[in-house]
Amino acid sequence: MATKSTKKDTKVVETEKVGVKATISDFDCIIEPLITEKSTSAQTEYNKVTFKVKSNANKTQIKNAVSRAYNVKVINVSVINVISKNTTRGSKYHGVISGYKKAIVTLAKGEVVDLFKE
Repeated sequence: MATKSTKKDTKVVETEKVGVKATISDFDCIIEPLITEKSTSAQTEYNKVTFKVKSNANKTQIKNAVSRAYNVKVINVSVINVISKNTTRGSKYHGVISGYKKAIVTLAKGEVVDLFKE
């Protein structure tokens, strides 16, 4: 007598962003927002926000952190590694400008991140 194995039907439940709160680990991957002339023009024209993030953060972590911290819907995340550069002042002073990781986050239409809250 052979027994037939059946798989249990699993339900996929989608949760809305309402009621989802940011955790401490979400704030660990975002260091600070980058506010430059180019990033502010991209924010107004293309609804993109730029952040300085930790070097070990991936796109999924950045997406979750931004959506929970600012309560917005994130469409796309682009990540750029800004390399460190050697610098000199005159011929005497030599130094290094340290590198960092930058994330450009595209938000859904109508979503706004207010970086200048008081």
